[in-house]
Amino acid sequence: MNTKEIDQAIELAKQNNQKAFAVLFDAHWEYVYGYLLKQLQDDILAEELALKTLAKAFDKIDTFKREYNFKTWLISISKNLQIDHHRSSNVKGQLDVTSIDKRHLKDLSDDNPSPEDLLIINQNLKALIEKIKVLKPIYAKVLRLRYFEELSYKDIAQKTSLPINTVKVTLLRAKKVLAEKINEK
Repeated sequence: MNTKEIDQAIELAKQNNQKAFAVLFDAHWEYVYGYLLKQLQDDILAEELALKTLAKAFDKIDTFKREYNFKTWLISISKNLQIDHHRSSNVKGQLDVTSIDKRHLKDLSDDNPSPEDLLIINQNLKALIEKIKVLKPIYAKVLRLRYFEELSYKDIAQKTSLPINTVKVTLLRAKKVLAEKINEK
């Protein structure tokens, strides 16, 4: 994409045009992911932070100023997310779940939840479903398809007629909005 097309997509995205977000996502995914992969040498973490970078950029697109390069702005966001991730992973006393040997996970789990556990699970599930119902319809739909119907990104993209990258960003946004709703008092 040329600079003029990117500028047009940015302006449309500032007006909350979902297709413009998809265009920007597709145009910049490889660049952001490649940068993070080179920095982190971890493809899963690079993908996670690339998604977060683009989601944060889209959430804050109205703060983007034309005098800056969009790619540079994205890399700045990704650097800040890398710093945040590094800080949170180095918190003292934090349990590193990646270091737990999978053979020992069976020892930690209890296959038979107690009646109290079942009651808490059901209450939490009902509260969660109520919070999902008040989200934008597309957010509720992708959350339902991903977590209740356990569909892959590809299957969700087919069911919603959205590009797979748009599904990923929409799901990330939906989770962010849902987390905010859960934390509301």
